[in-house]
Amino acid sequence: MSVKIPFEQLKSTAKKAFLNIGLTEEQAETCAHIHASSSADGVESHGMNRIPRFAEYVAKGWINLKGSPQLIKARGAAENYDGQLGIGITNALFCSQRAMKLADEHGIGLVALKNTTHWMRGGTYAWKMAEAGYIGISWINTESCMPMWGSDTKSVGNNPFCIAIPREDGQIVVDMAMSQYAYGKLGVYRLAGKKLPYPGGFDKDGKLTSDPGEIEDSMRILPTGYWKGSSLAIALDIAAAAISNGLCGSDMDDNNNGSCTGCSQIFIAIDPCMFGEKGEIQAMMNRRVERADSAHPIDPKHPVKCPGESTIERRKASMRDGVTVDENIWEQVCALAEGKGVSGHIE
Repeated sequence: MSVKIPFEQLKSTAKKAFLNIGLTEEQAETCAHIHASSSADGVESHGMNRIPRFAEYVAKGWINLKGSPQLIKARGAAENYDGQLGIGITNALFCSQRAMKLADEHGIGLVALKNTTHWMRGGTYAWKMAEAGYIGISWINTESCMPMWGSDTKSVGNNPFCIAIPREDGQIVVDMAMSQYAYGKLGVYRLAGKKLPYPGGFDKDGKLTSDPGEIEDSMRILPTGYWKGSSLAIALDIAAAAISNGLCGSDMDDNNNGSCTGCSQIFIAIDPCMFGEKGEIQAMMNRRVERADSAHPIDPKHPVKCPGESTIERRKASMRDGVTVDENIWEQVCALAEGKGVSGHIE
């Protein structure tokens, strides 16, 4: 079951939880806002749902609350940082901001971050770059949690990839894992007692299924586009590790410190008007989106929309009607906010 919680209550409760976990006032404010905003945008899997696991990782020493990005080397429009296993959100925010600063100077900015932790909702940073007027591109590598195509064992990460377009009439944002459904999304459907809209993986007998619990048990999530998804996943993994001079997915497998601990991340900001006039470029974006959105829908009740448009609508509805949160997750976050900790199963 789920409950509707006013955004400010959601954020303030999350902030109390983070303060009790040991974050500073500034860190807690930032993380609470990002987690609450992710759930408000409809990304429950990497919003409020992730707070109990974050608390667990801090308790295990897998996250260094005092860690922050340290510059290793800079070359023109590119910089390389060591995240010191700091908080994934604050590390990623810093690096996306640096990428935008570099883009101001060079037209394009690339920041490679190694030795960091889970950035939670990957689209957060692409959205922020687009909202600031830049084309934003970012991705991350993870421990192995998905089979390569042709295998029945996990051997590659789902390695989320994000790209955002700064359209003033509504940003266009793609935020996708390399699996049909990320594990966090499987958890959202399982907690709600729902089947997936489309098959998302295999059961223990190797049959495609829409049952999220069966996929979680088999650990055989379905790569997006079958062989294409797992191929892109390993390419993103190696590229992130190479550019940042950091860990690749198999290195994280060997360390076995949970989800994304020690991962590598890439942030790219691009000035979309490097070679064109802003008004003309915005007009082109509007033409392209309007043509796509006018495509004939299969179901008239569900018109075609470019990625990001539905997110903006969900955000408005959440701010008006309250944010949807799983009841069990809300109880866990409230317990952390009351200083009681979380007992039992952590989602």
